[in-house]
Amino acid sequence: MEPRLLAIFLVALSFSPFVHSLVRHYKFSVVLKNTTKLCSTKSFVTINGQFPGPTLYAREDDTVIVRVTNHVKYNITIHWHGIRQLRSGWSDGPAYVTQCPIQPGQNFVYNFTITGQRGTLLWHAHITWLRATVYGAIVILPKRGISYPFPKPDKEKIIILGEWWKSDVEAVLNQAENSGLPPNISDAHTINGHTGPVRGCNSQGYTLHVESGKTYLLRIINAALNDELFFKIAGHRLTVVEADASYVKPFEIDTIFMSPGQTTNVLLTANQGVGKYLIAVTPFMDAPIGFDNVTSIATLRYKTTPPYPKITLTTIPALNATPLTTDFIDFLRSLNSKEYPARVPLAVDHSLFFAITVGLNPCDMCLTGTKLVSAINNITFLLPTISSLLEAHYYNIKGVFTDDFPAFPPIVFNYTGTQPANIRTNNGTRVYRLNFNSTVQIILQGTAMIAPENHPFHLHGYNFFVVGQGLGNFDPEKDPLSFNLVDPVERNTIGVPNGGWAAIRFRANNPGVWFLHCHLEVHTTWGLKMAFIVDNGNGPHESSFPPPKDLPKC
Repeated sequence: MEPRLLAIFLVALSFSPFVHSLVRHYKFSVVLKNTTKLCSTKSFVTINGQFPGPTLYAREDDTVIVRVTNHVKYNITIHWHGIRQLRSGWSDGPAYVTQCPIQPGQNFVYNFTITGQRGTLLWHAHITWLRATVYGAIVILPKRGISYPFPKPDKEKIIILGEWWKSDVEAVLNQAENSGLPPNISDAHTINGHTGPVRGCNSQGYTLHVESGKTYLLRIINAALNDELFFKIAGHRLTVVEADASYVKPFEIDTIFMSPGQTTNVLLTANQGVGKYLIAVTPFMDAPIGFDNVTSIATLRYKTTPPYPKITLTTIPALNATPLTTDFIDFLRSLNSKEYPARVPLAVDHSLFFAITVGLNPCDMCLTGTKLVSAINNITFLLPTISSLLEAHYYNIKGVFTDDFPAFPPIVFNYTGTQPANIRTNNGTRVYRLNFNSTVQIILQGTAMIAPENHPFHLHGYNFFVVGQGLGNFDPEKDPLSFNLVDPVERNTIGVPNGGWAAIRFRANNPGVWFLHCHLEVHTTWGLKMAFIVDNGNGPHESSFPPPKDLPKC
Protein backbone atom coordinates (compact mmCIF):
# COMPACT_ATOMS: atom_id res chain seq x y z
CA MET A 1 0.00 0.00 0.00
CA GLU A 2 1.45 3.40 -0.97
CA PRO A 3 2.35 5.72 1.94
CA ARG A 4 -0.46 8.23 1.32
CA LEU A 5 -3.17 5.54 1.33
CA LEU A 6 -1.58 3.87 4.37
CA ALA A 7 -1.73 7.15 6.29
CA ILE A 8 -5.41 7.61 5.40
CA PHE A 9 -6.12 4.03 6.45
CA LEU A 10 -4.41 4.49 9.84
CA VAL A 11 -6.31 7.73 10.52
CA ALA A 12 -9.60 6.05 9.63
CA LEU A 13 -8.70 3.07 11.79
CA SER A 14 -8.10 5.32 14.80
CA PHE A 15 -11.74 6.42 14.61
CA SER A 16 -13.12 2.96 13.99
CA PRO A 17 -15.50 1.54 16.60
CA PHE A 18 -13.45 -1.67 16.47
CA VAL A 19 -10.36 0.09 17.90
CA HIS A 20 -10.60 -0.20 21.66
CA SER A 21 -7.31 1.40 22.69
CA LEU A 22 -4.80 3.89 21.35
CA VAL A 23 -1.20 4.92 21.95
CA ARG A 24 -1.13 8.56 23.03
CA HIS A 25 2.10 10.56 22.77
CA TYR A 26 2.98 13.66 24.80
CA LYS A 27 6.09 15.84 24.98
CA PHE A 28 7.00 17.48 28.29
CA SER A 29 9.71 20.14 28.21
CA VAL A 30 10.89 21.16 31.68
CA VAL A 31 11.49 24.90 31.37
CA LEU A 32 11.57 28.05 33.47
CA LYS A 33 8.81 30.64 33.32
CA ASN A 34 8.62 34.17 34.73
CA THR A 35 5.39 35.38 36.29
CA THR A 36 4.07 37.99 38.70
CA LYS A 37 1.70 37.03 41.51
CA LEU A 38 0.95 38.83 44.76
CA CYS A 39 2.85 41.85 43.41
CA SER A 40 6.02 39.75 43.27
CA THR A 41 7.85 38.40 40.20
CA LYS A 42 9.84 35.18 40.13
CA SER A 43 11.12 32.47 37.81
CA PHE A 44 9.83 28.97 38.45
CA VAL A 45 9.88 25.47 36.93
CA THR A 46 7.05 24.42 34.61
CA ILE A 47 6.17 21.88 31.95
CA ASN A 48 5.98 23.47 28.50
CA GLY A 49 5.80 26.92 30.13
CA GLN A 50 2.29 26.17 31.44
CA PHE A 51 1.02 26.57 35.01
CA PRO A 52 -0.73 24.32 35.79
CA GLY A 53 0.85 22.01 33.27
CA PRO A 54 -0.82 20.32 30.28
CA THR A 55 -3.66 17.87 30.85
CA LEU A 56 -3.10 14.26 29.83
CA TYR A 57 -6.17 12.77 28.15
CA ALA A 58 -6.59 9.05 27.60
CA ARG A 59 -9.16 6.27 27.71
CA GLU A 60 -9.14 3.15 29.82
CA ASP A 61 -6.75 0.59 28.22
CA ASP A 62 -4.83 3.26 26.28
CA THR A 63 -1.04 3.35 26.36
CA VAL A 64 0.51 6.70 27.26
CA ILE A 65 4.03 7.66 26.20
CA VAL A 66 5.50 10.88 27.58
CA ARG A 67 8.95 12.12 26.59
CA VAL A 68 10.30 14.39 29.32
CA THR A 69 13.25 16.63 28.41
CA ASN A 70 14.95 18.56 31.19
CA HIS A 71 16.03 22.12 30.27
CA VAL A 72 16.51 23.46 33.82
CA LYS A 73 19.34 23.23 36.36
CA TYR A 74 17.43 20.91 38.71
CA ASN A 75 17.10 17.15 38.50
CA ILE A 76 13.52 16.12 37.72
CA THR A 77 11.19 13.12 37.74
CA ILE A 78 7.46 12.92 37.02
CA HIS A 79 5.00 10.75 38.96
CA TRP A 80 1.64 9.74 37.49
CA HIS A 81 -0.23 9.89 40.77
CA GLY A 82 -2.82 7.11 41.04
CA ILE A 83 -1.88 5.27 37.84
CA ARG A 84 -1.42 1.68 38.94
CA GLN A 85 1.54 1.05 36.63
CA LEU A 86 0.81 -2.68 36.31
CA ARG A 87 4.25 -4.31 35.87
CA SER A 88 5.61 -0.92 34.66
CA GLY A 89 7.13 0.42 37.87
CA TRP A 90 10.01 1.93 35.90
CA SER A 91 7.56 4.64 34.80
CA ASP A 92 6.14 5.40 38.25
CA GLY A 93 8.48 8.33 38.83
CA PRO A 94 9.52 8.81 42.50
CA ALA A 95 13.19 9.76 42.52
CA TYR A 96 15.57 7.07 43.82
CA VAL A 97 12.64 4.70 44.37
CA THR A 98 11.83 3.56 40.82
CA GLN A 99 14.35 5.63 38.87
CA CYS A 100 17.31 7.93 39.16
CA PRO A 101 16.45 11.54 38.29
CA ILE A 102 16.48 13.03 34.80
CA GLN A 103 19.52 15.28 35.00
CA PRO A 104 19.82 18.69 33.27
CA GLY A 105 20.03 18.29 29.50
CA GLN A 106 18.79 14.69 29.58
CA ASN A 107 15.46 13.08 28.70
CA PHE A 108 13.48 9.98 29.58
CA VAL A 109 10.39 8.33 28.06
CA TYR A 110 7.64 7.27 30.47
CA ASN A 111 5.59 4.42 29.01
CA PHE A 112 2.55 2.93 30.73
CA THR A 113 -0.82 1.37 29.95
CA ILE A 114 -3.92 2.46 31.85
CA THR A 115 -5.58 -0.77 32.93
CA GLY A 116 -8.93 -0.96 34.72
CA GLN A 117 -9.02 2.72 35.59
CA ARG A 118 -11.13 5.68 34.57
CA GLY A 119 -11.64 9.11 36.15
CA THR A 120 -9.51 12.01 37.37
CA LEU A 121 -5.93 11.74 38.61
CA LEU A 122 -2.91 14.03 38.56
CA TRP A 123 0.74 14.05 37.59
CA HIS A 124 3.45 15.97 39.40
CA ALA A 125 7.19 16.22 39.95
CA HIS A 126 8.45 13.72 42.51
CA ILE A 127 11.78 15.13 43.67
CA THR A 128 12.50 17.81 46.30
CA TRP A 129 9.67 20.39 46.29
CA LEU A 130 9.38 20.93 42.54
CA ARG A 131 5.80 19.70 42.51
CA ALA A 132 4.86 23.11 43.94
CA THR A 133 4.58 24.25 40.30
CA VAL A 134 5.17 21.10 38.24
CA TYR A 135 1.76 19.45 38.15
CA GLY A 136 -1.29 18.88 35.98
CA ALA A 137 -4.41 16.79 35.50
CA ILE A 138 -4.88 13.29 34.11
CA VAL A 139 -8.32 12.64 32.60
CA ILE A 140 -9.09 8.99 31.88
CA LEU A 141 -12.29 8.56 29.92
CA PRO A 142 -14.25 5.28 29.96
CA LYS A 143 -13.80 2.81 27.14
CA ARG A 144 -15.59 3.74 23.93
CA GLY A 145 -19.27 2.89 24.19
CA ILE A 146 -19.22 2.80 28.01
CA SER A 147 -21.21 5.51 29.80
CA TYR A 148 -20.63 7.12 33.16
CA PRO A 149 -22.65 5.44 35.96
CA PHE A 150 -24.32 8.80 36.61
CA PRO A 151 -26.26 11.29 34.45
CA LYS A 152 -24.18 12.46 31.53
CA PRO A 153 -22.98 16.05 32.09
CA ASP A 154 -23.32 18.71 29.43
CA LYS A 155 -19.72 19.84 29.87
CA GLU A 156 -16.63 19.02 31.91
CA LYS A 157 -14.26 21.40 33.72
CA ILE A 158 -10.91 20.82 35.45
CA ILE A 159 -10.19 22.68 38.69
CA ILE A 160 -6.72 22.27 40.22
CA LEU A 161 -6.00 23.66 43.69
CA GLY A 162 -2.45 24.49 44.71
CA GLU A 163 -0.16 26.64 46.83
CA TRP A 164 2.05 29.58 45.88
CA TRP A 165 5.25 30.91 47.42
CA LYS A 166 6.59 34.32 46.47
CA SER A 167 10.06 32.95 47.23
CA ASP A 168 11.87 30.28 45.24
CA VAL A 169 10.49 27.01 46.64
CA GLU A 170 13.84 25.21 46.46
CA ALA A 171 15.36 28.03 48.52
CA VAL A 172 12.56 27.63 51.08
CA LEU A 173 13.38 23.92 51.33
CA ASN A 174 17.14 24.52 51.62
CA GLN A 175 16.64 27.08 54.38
CA ALA A 176 14.50 24.63 56.34
CA GLU A 177 17.00 21.80 55.93
CA ASN A 178 19.88 24.04 57.07
CA SER A 179 17.98 25.27 60.12
CA GLY A 180 16.41 21.96 61.12
CA LEU A 181 13.10 23.82 61.58
CA PRO A 182 9.80 23.72 59.67
CA PRO A 183 9.83 25.50 56.28
CA ASN A 184 8.14 28.81 55.63
CA ILE A 185 4.46 28.40 54.80
CA SER A 186 3.05 29.35 51.41
CA ASP A 187 1.79 32.87 50.68
CA ALA A 188 -1.46 31.92 48.94
CA HIS A 189 -3.60 29.12 47.61
CA THR A 190 -4.31 28.92 43.91
CA ILE A 191 -7.23 27.86 41.72
CA ASN A 192 -6.06 26.82 38.25
CA GLY A 193 -2.88 28.79 38.90
CA HIS A 194 -4.67 31.99 39.99
CA THR A 195 -4.21 33.38 43.50
CA GLY A 196 -7.45 35.34 43.32
CA PRO A 197 -8.04 39.05 43.90
CA VAL A 198 -5.43 40.64 46.17
CA ARG A 199 -5.74 44.21 47.42
CA GLY A 200 -3.20 46.43 45.71
CA CYS A 201 -2.20 43.77 43.17
CA ASN A 202 -3.45 43.21 39.63
CA SER A 203 -5.01 39.74 39.95
CA GLN A 204 -8.42 38.92 38.50
CA GLY A 205 -8.60 35.33 39.66
CA TYR A 206 -10.23 32.34 38.01
CA THR A 207 -13.78 32.42 36.59
CA LEU A 208 -15.90 29.30 36.06
CA HIS A 209 -18.32 30.10 33.22
CA VAL A 210 -21.66 28.26 33.19
CA GLU A 211 -25.00 28.36 31.36
CA SER A 212 -28.37 28.17 33.10
CA GLY A 213 -29.87 24.69 33.20
CA LYS A 214 -26.70 22.84 32.21
CA THR A 215 -24.91 20.25 34.34
CA TYR A 216 -21.14 20.25 34.64
CA LEU A 217 -18.72 17.55 35.74
CA LEU A 218 -16.07 19.30 37.82
CA ARG A 219 -12.82 17.36 38.05
CA ILE A 220 -11.29 18.81 41.23
CA ILE A 221 -7.69 18.09 42.21
CA ASN A 222 -5.78 19.05 45.35
CA ALA A 223 -2.21 19.56 44.12
CA ALA A 224 -1.14 21.58 47.18
CA LEU A 225 2.14 20.66 48.83
CA ASN A 226 1.14 20.80 52.48
CA ASP A 227 -2.48 21.88 52.92
CA GLU A 228 -5.75 19.99 53.16
CA LEU A 229 -8.48 22.11 51.58
CA PHE A 230 -12.21 22.78 51.54
CA PHE A 231 -13.97 23.71 48.26
CA LYS A 232 -17.35 25.45 48.17
CA ILE A 233 -19.50 27.35 45.64
CA ALA A 234 -21.99 29.90 46.98
CA GLY A 235 -25.63 28.92 46.51
CA HIS A 236 -24.93 25.59 44.79
CA ARG A 237 -25.00 21.98 45.91
CA LEU A 238 -22.47 19.48 44.57
CA THR A 239 -23.12 15.79 43.86
CA VAL A 240 -20.02 13.70 44.54
CA VAL A 241 -19.66 10.81 42.05
CA GLU A 242 -16.00 9.82 42.20
CA ALA A 243 -12.94 9.92 44.47
CA ASP A 244 -9.38 9.17 43.32
CA ALA A 245 -10.63 7.83 39.98
CA SER A 246 -13.00 5.34 41.63
CA TYR A 247 -16.78 5.70 41.34
CA VAL A 248 -18.69 6.23 44.58
CA LYS A 249 -22.35 6.09 45.54
CA PRO A 250 -23.55 9.62 44.66
CA PHE A 251 -24.33 12.00 47.51
CA GLU A 252 -25.13 15.71 47.64
CA ILE A 253 -23.18 18.20 49.75
CA ASP A 254 -22.25 21.89 49.70
CA THR A 255 -18.58 21.58 50.77
CA ILE A 256 -16.01 19.03 49.70
CA PHE A 257 -12.80 18.19 51.54
CA MET A 258 -9.57 16.94 49.99
CA SER A 259 -6.07 16.13 51.18
CA PRO A 260 -3.03 16.78 48.95
CA GLY A 261 -2.97 14.22 46.14
CA GLN A 262 -6.68 13.45 46.31
CA THR A 263 -9.18 14.08 43.51
CA THR A 264 -12.95 14.41 43.60
CA ASN A 265 -15.41 14.52 40.70
CA VAL A 266 -18.69 16.34 41.35
CA LEU A 267 -21.76 17.23 39.32
CA LEU A 268 -22.75 20.90 39.42
CA THR A 269 -26.11 21.97 38.02
CA ALA A 270 -26.39 25.64 37.10
CA ASN A 271 -29.86 26.08 38.63
CA GLN A 272 -29.58 29.46 40.34
CA GLY A 273 -30.38 32.94 39.11
CA VAL A 274 -28.13 34.60 36.55
CA GLY A 275 -25.23 36.33 38.29
CA LYS A 276 -21.85 35.83 39.95
CA TYR A 277 -21.23 33.42 42.85
CA LEU A 278 -18.22 33.15 45.09
CA ILE A 279 -16.00 30.04 44.92
CA ALA A 280 -13.98 29.65 48.12
CA VAL A 281 -10.96 27.43 48.76
CA THR A 282 -9.98 27.41 52.43
CA PRO A 283 -7.52 25.33 54.47
CA PHE A 284 -8.33 22.77 57.14
CA MET A 285 -6.07 22.55 60.18
CA ASP A 286 -7.06 21.12 63.55
CA ALA A 287 -3.60 21.20 65.11
CA PRO A 288 -1.66 24.13 66.70
CA ILE A 289 1.00 24.45 63.99
CA GLY A 290 1.81 27.04 61.35
CA PHE A 291 -0.03 26.88 58.03
CA ASP A 292 -1.26 29.07 55.19
CA ASN A 293 -4.67 30.31 56.36
CA VAL A 294 -5.35 32.52 53.31
CA THR A 295 -8.69 31.95 51.58
CA SER A 296 -8.39 31.79 47.80
CA ILE A 297 -11.45 32.96 45.93
CA ALA A 298 -12.73 32.57 42.39
CA THR A 299 -16.13 33.20 40.82
CA LEU A 300 -18.81 31.21 39.07
CA ARG A 301 -20.41 33.39 36.40
CA TYR A 302 -23.60 32.62 34.50
CA LYS A 303 -23.84 33.41 30.80
CA THR A 304 -25.75 36.67 30.15
CA THR A 305 -24.72 38.08 33.55
CA PRO A 306 -24.58 41.87 33.13
CA PRO A 307 -21.31 43.75 33.75
CA TYR A 308 -20.29 44.51 37.36
CA PRO A 309 -22.93 42.41 39.10
CA LYS A 310 -23.14 42.00 42.84
CA ILE A 311 -21.47 38.74 43.87
CA THR A 312 -23.34 36.18 45.95
CA LEU A 313 -21.21 35.32 48.97
CA THR A 314 -21.05 32.22 51.15
CA THR A 315 -19.95 31.25 54.62
CA ILE A 316 -16.66 29.38 54.77
CA PRO A 317 -15.86 26.43 57.04
CA ALA A 318 -13.98 27.03 60.24
CA LEU A 319 -10.28 26.26 60.01
CA ASN A 320 -10.72 23.39 62.48
CA ALA A 321 -14.05 22.09 61.14
CA THR A 322 -13.27 18.46 62.01
CA PRO A 323 -16.96 17.38 62.04
CA LEU A 324 -17.30 18.62 58.45
CA THR A 325 -14.31 16.56 57.30
CA THR A 326 -15.56 13.51 59.18
CA ASP A 327 -19.03 13.73 57.63
CA PHE A 328 -17.61 14.08 54.12
CA ILE A 329 -15.30 11.09 54.57
CA ASP A 330 -18.09 8.97 56.08
CA PHE A 331 -20.34 9.62 53.07
CA LEU A 332 -17.79 8.07 50.67
CA ARG A 333 -18.76 4.53 49.68
CA SER A 334 -17.69 2.44 46.69
CA LEU A 335 -20.31 1.98 44.00
CA ASN A 336 -19.94 -1.81 44.42
CA SER A 337 -22.12 -2.63 41.43
CA LYS A 338 -21.98 -5.55 39.03
CA GLU A 339 -19.91 -3.45 36.63
CA TYR A 340 -17.72 -1.90 39.34
CA PRO A 341 -17.45 -4.36 42.24
CA ALA A 342 -15.55 -3.66 45.45
CA ARG A 343 -13.13 -6.59 45.69
CA VAL A 344 -12.18 -6.10 49.34
CA PRO A 345 -9.71 -8.69 50.71
CA LEU A 346 -11.58 -10.58 53.43
CA ALA A 347 -8.60 -12.61 54.66
CA VAL A 348 -5.29 -10.94 55.53
CA ASP A 349 -1.80 -12.42 54.99
CA HIS A 350 0.19 -9.43 56.28
CA SER A 351 -1.25 -7.44 59.19
CA LEU A 352 0.87 -4.31 59.71
CA PHE A 353 0.68 -1.56 62.31
CA PHE A 354 2.44 1.68 61.31
CA ALA A 355 2.87 4.33 64.03
CA ILE A 356 3.35 7.82 62.54
CA THR A 357 5.66 10.01 64.62
CA VAL A 358 7.59 13.27 64.53
CA GLY A 359 10.94 13.26 66.29
CA LEU A 360 14.02 15.35 66.98
CA ASN A 361 17.46 14.10 65.96
CA PRO A 362 20.94 15.59 66.43
CA CYS A 363 22.21 17.65 63.49
CA ASP A 364 25.71 19.14 63.62
CA MET A 365 25.14 21.12 60.41
CA CYS A 366 21.84 22.66 61.59
CA LEU A 367 21.67 26.08 63.26
CA THR A 368 19.89 24.68 66.30
CA GLY A 369 22.02 21.53 66.61
CA THR A 370 18.93 19.40 66.07
CA LYS A 371 16.47 18.83 63.28
CA LEU A 372 12.86 17.78 63.01
CA VAL A 373 12.35 14.34 61.51
CA SER A 374 9.42 12.03 60.96
CA ALA A 375 9.16 8.27 61.05
CA ILE A 376 7.07 5.14 60.60
CA ASN A 377 7.67 2.64 63.40
CA ASN A 378 10.60 4.81 64.46
CA ILE A 379 12.34 4.47 61.07
CA THR A 380 13.19 7.76 59.37
CA PHE A 381 13.48 6.61 55.78
CA LEU A 382 16.57 7.61 53.80
CA LEU A 383 16.51 7.40 50.02
CA PRO A 384 19.51 5.79 48.32
CA THR A 385 21.72 7.81 45.97
CA ILE A 386 23.83 5.27 44.07
CA SER A 387 20.84 3.43 42.60
CA SER A 388 17.08 3.43 42.70
CA LEU A 389 15.43 0.85 44.95
CA LEU A 390 13.81 -0.79 41.92
CA GLU A 391 17.14 -1.17 40.11
CA ALA A 392 18.77 -2.59 43.25
CA HIS A 393 15.89 -5.07 43.56
CA TYR A 394 15.85 -6.02 39.87
CA TYR A 395 19.63 -6.46 39.55
CA ASN A 396 20.14 -7.74 43.10
CA ILE A 397 22.56 -4.91 43.96
CA LYS A 398 23.82 -5.33 47.50
CA GLY A 399 24.14 -2.57 50.07
CA VAL A 400 21.33 -0.33 48.79
CA PHE A 401 18.54 -1.44 51.14
CA THR A 402 17.56 -4.11 53.63
CA ASP A 403 14.20 -5.89 53.61
CA ASP A 404 13.60 -5.79 57.37
CA PHE A 405 11.21 -2.85 57.75
CA PRO A 406 9.38 -3.46 61.05
CA ALA A 407 5.75 -4.56 60.89
CA PHE A 408 5.09 -3.00 64.31
CA PRO A 409 6.53 -0.16 66.41
CA PRO A 410 9.59 -1.09 68.50
CA ILE A 411 7.72 -0.16 71.68
CA VAL A 412 4.02 0.04 72.48
CA PHE A 413 2.90 3.31 74.07
CA ASN A 414 -0.19 5.47 74.43
CA TYR A 415 0.01 6.70 70.83
CA THR A 416 -2.46 9.58 71.17
CA GLY A 417 -1.76 10.30 74.86
CA THR A 418 1.40 10.54 76.94
CA GLN A 419 4.45 10.25 74.70
CA PRO A 420 7.81 8.54 75.36
CA ALA A 421 10.61 10.69 76.75
CA ASN A 422 12.97 9.59 73.97
CA ILE A 423 11.84 11.12 70.67
CA ARG A 424 14.92 10.27 68.61
CA THR A 425 14.42 8.04 65.57
CA ASN A 426 16.58 5.57 63.66
CA ASN A 427 17.65 6.29 60.10
CA GLY A 428 17.40 3.51 57.56
CA THR A 429 16.69 2.41 54.01
CA ARG A 430 14.54 -0.54 54.98
CA VAL A 431 11.71 -2.03 52.90
CA TYR A 432 8.95 -4.54 53.61
CA ARG A 433 8.77 -7.56 51.30
CA LEU A 434 5.47 -9.04 50.06
CA ASN A 435 4.77 -12.20 48.12
CA PHE A 436 2.88 -11.73 44.87
CA ASN A 437 -0.91 -11.80 45.35
CA SER A 438 -0.70 -11.71 49.15
CA THR A 439 -3.26 -9.60 50.99
CA VAL A 440 -2.24 -6.71 53.22
CA GLN A 441 -3.87 -4.74 56.01
CA ILE A 442 -2.19 -1.61 57.37
CA ILE A 443 -3.30 0.25 60.46
CA LEU A 444 -1.98 3.80 60.07
CA GLN A 445 -1.87 5.15 63.62
CA GLY A 446 -1.42 8.85 64.28
CA THR A 447 0.42 9.91 67.43
CA ALA A 448 0.68 13.01 69.64
CA MET A 449 4.45 13.21 69.35
CA ILE A 450 5.60 16.88 69.02
CA ALA A 451 3.14 17.91 66.30
CA PRO A 452 -0.03 15.83 65.95
CA GLU A 453 -1.99 16.51 62.76
CA ASN A 454 -3.68 14.84 59.81
CA HIS A 455 -1.42 12.76 57.56
CA PRO A 456 -2.55 12.05 53.98
CA PHE A 457 -0.82 8.80 53.01
CA HIS A 458 -0.35 7.83 49.37
CA LEU A 459 0.46 4.32 48.14
CA HIS A 460 2.09 4.00 44.73
CA GLY A 461 1.17 1.19 42.37
CA TYR A 462 -2.13 0.33 44.03
CA ASN A 463 -5.58 1.39 45.05
CA PHE A 464 -6.64 0.32 48.52
CA PHE A 465 -9.91 0.04 50.42
CA VAL A 466 -10.42 2.22 53.48
CA VAL A 467 -12.14 -0.34 55.72
CA GLY A 468 -12.14 1.75 58.89
CA GLN A 469 -11.21 5.02 60.58
CA GLY A 470 -11.46 6.34 64.09
CA LEU A 471 -10.13 8.64 66.79
CA GLY A 472 -7.78 7.66 69.59
CA ASN A 473 -5.74 4.47 69.68
CA PHE A 474 -6.73 1.60 67.40
CA ASP A 475 -8.27 -1.24 69.41
CA PRO A 476 -7.39 -4.56 67.71
CA GLU A 477 -10.22 -6.36 69.51
CA LYS A 478 -13.12 -3.92 69.10
CA ASP A 479 -12.42 -1.75 66.05
CA PRO A 480 -12.27 -4.54 63.42
CA LEU A 481 -15.83 -5.47 64.38
CA SER A 482 -17.03 -2.26 62.71
CA PHE A 483 -14.88 -2.53 59.58
CA ASN A 484 -16.76 -1.98 56.31
CA LEU A 485 -15.91 -4.97 54.14
CA VAL A 486 -18.86 -4.51 51.77
CA ASP A 487 -18.56 -1.11 50.06
CA PRO A 488 -15.58 0.81 51.52
CA VAL A 489 -14.27 3.67 49.42
CA GLU A 490 -11.39 2.76 47.10
CA ARG A 491 -8.58 5.33 47.03
CA ASN A 492 -4.88 5.85 46.50
CA THR A 493 -4.51 8.57 49.16
CA ILE A 494 -6.08 8.53 52.63
CA GLY A 495 -6.06 11.17 55.36
CA VAL A 496 -5.12 9.68 58.73
CA PRO A 497 -7.06 11.85 61.21
CA ASN A 498 -5.33 13.93 63.85
CA GLY A 499 -5.17 11.80 66.99
CA GLY A 500 -6.67 8.82 65.21
CA TRP A 501 -6.14 5.93 62.82
CA ALA A 502 -7.11 4.55 59.44
CA ALA A 503 -7.25 0.91 58.28
CA ILE A 504 -6.58 0.03 54.64
CA ARG A 505 -6.49 -3.24 52.71
CA PHE A 506 -5.13 -4.21 49.29
CA ARG A 507 -3.98 -7.24 47.33
CA ALA A 508 -0.30 -7.18 46.33
CA ASN A 509 -0.80 -8.25 42.70
CA ASN A 510 1.53 -5.70 41.08
CA PRO A 511 5.22 -6.70 41.18
CA GLY A 512 7.85 -4.04 41.77
CA VAL A 513 8.93 -1.50 44.37
CA TRP A 514 6.15 0.75 45.61
CA PHE A 515 6.46 3.89 47.71
CA LEU A 516 4.21 4.65 50.71
CA HIS A 517 4.55 8.16 52.09
CA CYS A 518 2.82 11.12 53.64
CA HIS A 519 1.68 13.50 50.89
CA LEU A 520 2.43 16.55 53.01
CA GLU A 521 5.73 17.38 51.35
CA VAL A 522 7.23 18.72 54.57
CA HIS A 523 6.76 15.33 56.23
CA THR A 524 8.07 13.39 53.23
CA THR A 525 11.19 15.55 53.41
CA TRP A 526 11.53 14.68 57.10
CA GLY A 527 11.47 10.94 56.33
CA LEU A 528 7.80 9.94 56.72
CA LYS A 529 7.96 7.26 54.05
CA MET A 530 8.80 3.62 53.33
CA ALA A 531 8.62 1.17 50.44
CA PHE A 532 7.20 -2.26 49.70
CA ILE A 533 8.88 -4.82 47.48
CA VAL A 534 6.34 -7.06 45.79
CA ASP A 535 8.11 -10.10 44.37
CA ASN A 536 7.31 -11.51 40.95
CA GLY A 537 4.66 -14.20 40.72
CA ASN A 538 4.58 -17.13 38.30
CA GLY A 539 5.41 -16.47 34.67
CA PRO A 540 5.89 -13.29 32.63
CA HIS A 541 2.37 -11.92 33.23
CA GLU A 542 3.06 -11.77 36.97
CA SER A 543 6.53 -10.27 36.61
CA SER A 544 7.87 -6.74 36.17
CA PHE A 545 8.84 -5.58 32.72
CA PRO A 546 12.59 -5.25 32.13
CA PRO A 547 14.01 -1.74 32.56
CA PRO A 548 13.86 0.62 29.56
CA LYS A 549 17.12 1.30 27.74
CA ASP A 550 16.97 5.05 28.43
CA LEU A 551 16.51 4.70 32.19
CA PRO A 552 18.47 7.59 33.78
CA LYS A 553 21.66 6.87 35.69
CA CYS A 554 22.42 8.17 39.16
